[in-house]
Amino acid sequence: MSEESKRREALIYHAKPTPGKIKVVPTKKYATQRDLSLAYSPGVAEPCLEIEKDKETVYKYTAKGNLVAVISNGTAVLGLGNIGPEASKPVMEGKGLLFKIFADIDVFDIEVDTENIEEFIQTVKNIAPTFGGINLEDIKAPEAFEIERRLKEELDIPVMHDDQHGTAIISAAALINAVELADKKIEEVQIVISGAGAAAISCSRLYQACGAKRENMVMLDSKGVIRDDRDNLTSEKAEFATHRKIDTLDEAMKDADVFIGLSMADIVSPEMLLAMAKNPIVFAMANPNPEIKYDLAVATRKDIIMATGRSDHPNQVNNVLGFPFIFRGALDVRATKINEDMKMAAVKALARLAKEPVPEQVNIAYGETRLTFGKDYIIPKPFDPRLIAEVPPAVAKAAIESGVAKKPIKDWGKYTDSLLERLGSDNKLVRLLLNRAKINPKRVVFAEADQLDVLKAAQIVYEEGIAIPILLGRKETIEALMKEIEFEDDIAIIDPKTEEENPRKDKYAKVYWEQRKRRGVTYYSAQRLMRERNYFAAMMVNEGDADAVISGYSRNYPTVVKPMLELIGMADGVSKIATTNIMMTKRGPIFLSDTSINIDPDAKTLAKIAQMTSSVIKLFGLNPVMAMVSYSNFGSSINDRATKVREAVSYLHRHYPDMDVDGELQTDFALNDEMLRERFPFSKLVGKKVNALIFPNLDAANITYKLLKELHEADSIGPIMMGMKKPVHILQLGASVDEIVNMTAIAVVDAQQKEKRDLENAKSK
Repeated sequence: MSEESKRREALIYHAKPTPGKIKVVPTKKYATQRDLSLAYSPGVAEPCLEIEKDKETVYKYTAKGNLVAVISNGTAVLGLGNIGPEASKPVMEGKGLLFKIFADIDVFDIEVDTENIEEFIQTVKNIAPTFGGINLEDIKAPEAFEIERRLKEELDIPVMHDDQHGTAIISAAALINAVELADKKIEEVQIVISGAGAAAISCSRLYQACGAKRENMVMLDSKGVIRDDRDNLTSEKAEFATHRKIDTLDEAMKDADVFIGLSMADIVSPEMLLAMAKNPIVFAMANPNPEIKYDLAVATRKDIIMATGRSDHPNQVNNVLGFPFIFRGALDVRATKINEDMKMAAVKALARLAKEPVPEQVNIAYGETRLTFGKDYIIPKPFDPRLIAEVPPAVAKAAIESGVAKKPIKDWGKYTDSLLERLGSDNKLVRLLLNRAKINPKRVVFAEADQLDVLKAAQIVYEEGIAIPILLGRKETIEALMKEIEFEDDIAIIDPKTEEENPRKDKYAKVYWEQRKRRGVTYYSAQRLMRERNYFAAMMVNEGDADAVISGYSRNYPTVVKPMLELIGMADGVSKIATTNIMMTKRGPIFLSDTSINIDPDAKTLAKIAQMTSSVIKLFGLNPVMAMVSYSNFGSSINDRATKVREAVSYLHRHYPDMDVDGELQTDFALNDEMLRERFPFSKLVGKKVNALIFPNLDAANITYKLLKELHEADSIGPIMMGMKKPVHILQLGASVDEIVNMTAIAVVDAQQKEKRDLENAKSK
């Protein structure tokens, strides 16, 4: 993609369909006149009077307790510098989005038009009653130090400048673990800090709190080593001035144990690395390009422990590991500030989490067999679902113990459960899926590439590194559309109806004819079929010329399924194929089966559908908890439609007793644990969060998935084909670009899994 195309895509993303990235959503009913009279006049007067009597009740009657202000004056925005308050707003909205999706914290972004310290401080103080916390962002140093210090002193709600403390907290956790792995002591290591801005100063102070010695630190700014004989040093720089008579980074790096980079790209040479001590620790955190390239660094020193700010290398120092969870813990105990004890608690929680066994969901997301504590894993991954259950409680406990919590937590188990529930609105499954596909992209045939939306999806998966697209269709049409959307890369385009494809068509036709010549297929008919895209695409996968097929955008489902079953067929041991859809709901992902294939499955088929769905759920690193749903509850009806569900459950209980599945159950009982526990305490699903519904027929499953999609705006991934020998995934008619992208990622992950299985089978023979 050209730079101009990337620029245009970014602008369109922020502008459409609605300008910006965040909005306000009502949390109360507002449908009736009674609702409105409670929400506003006259009902609203009652909480106002209660708050007038006791200001603390504002947390009981308003959203203050879960509302953070992300505030900037735009003087130090990302790598853009002093671009002003209006230009900083997209970044502040983005920070608000991260607060919401990682910790379920609501945000108002506020851009303040002043560079005067006093005016800025007074503005924040004046609006502080609105908020439960203040996140200062992108304010240049040294003003940032004074602004944060004053606001922490003068306000009674948590205040944190993330640019200073976010990187410090995450990198300190990484440093603790790296020093341990290097078999060194933190109080003895020699540390070089390249950079002297807000983040560098905060990092250095926090490293001291972790045990590092100031006399063992050398800090550099754009003028070189900060020495105590230099003139005109700010108080912050003077704090870390060294007495050593050295001037350059080369000199500072000699025999150093640790390099901390918060400066600019490519300033560290291989020679500098070679001059460092044994088992050097290098955190090159300049973004987007580190102080030394990762591949160059690890090639230069085999004993290096390396971290960067990038997601495409091990050990990403990412602020999203910190600020959402630190504020979550602070808000939940109504802390008056974020103090050093709370920051240190976050550091220790992150360091500790990296040493614990990693959930399979995380291993799967990053394409690892098993992530374990070591040189390439010294801090948790951003997608780790345990973060919200580990960091906020640690921060909250530190707030209570240090005396800054107004609302102590008494039941920590209940609190942890409530934190895990907050993940339901965005369980990161889509991001995990895309991330996993990128690790080992596969060749995916798009059988309808001359459809604009299909081609757009192919462009996205190619540019994002999700898949290697092969485009099937009319070449002239595809090339014209590619030019229109500026898809300019050298992508394979195949038109099965052209003469130039005759050799491959003949090859495929011969293979197909040999397979089916005793089933009424002639060589001539085989040649004719190979002109059809779906037959051609299926043969590409069969013959190893592609790894997966995506089709169905412009054709009805049965039309596309037929050639796939004829040519590719079902996996060994599978007697019926089925599909499942993943619905991204407020309570988390729910798998719905079977949404596209089996019209009225019998009990045995239902049981098989449940087994295949269980396997798909495990593919995402989740524990399957499945309800076999019906209009009946546990034998309340003797109708055949309810009985077959009961028989399927009985079969699964007999043959797969460890499987978390039960029924027959009405859907509300399946999804409402309180109702289930009260009426049916004997159910295997009591106390568990159901994440899959197995429906008794196609009507129920298909109607339910489409209702959820349209009425509740639940994103859908699917239908995911289950039971095929090779990766084949068929879109719903008229699928959106995002749905096609997600289905492509599913196809890639499916291909990865089948490749892994084939390798394992080959080894066992």
